[in-house]
Amino acid sequence: MTRFAVRVKPGAKRDAVGGQWNGALVVAVRAPAVEGKANEAVRKVLAAALGVRARDLVVVRGERARDKIIEVTDPPPRLADKLRDLLQP
Repeated sequence: MTRFAVRVKPGAKRDAVGGQWNGALVVAVRAPAVEGKANEAVRKVLAAALGVRARDLVVVRGERARDKIIEVTDPPPRLADKLRDLLQP
């Protein structure tokens, strides 16, 4: 189990993962921050970027905030390397 911080930018022009904001991974999603749509989009976009299944990503804190803590329940062996690469500007 691995946890990391993300900063969400809902309503973006395109879905993207990369960069950092105060040490948190930046995730931009096109979905609006309405009725959990942005949270679901964050899970899908992050899953694609990290090479995991969306159902293996859980928002453990920040359900209604831009700053969230994400937990990967079944992390792949090279997850730390992928996260480090995505945090680079």
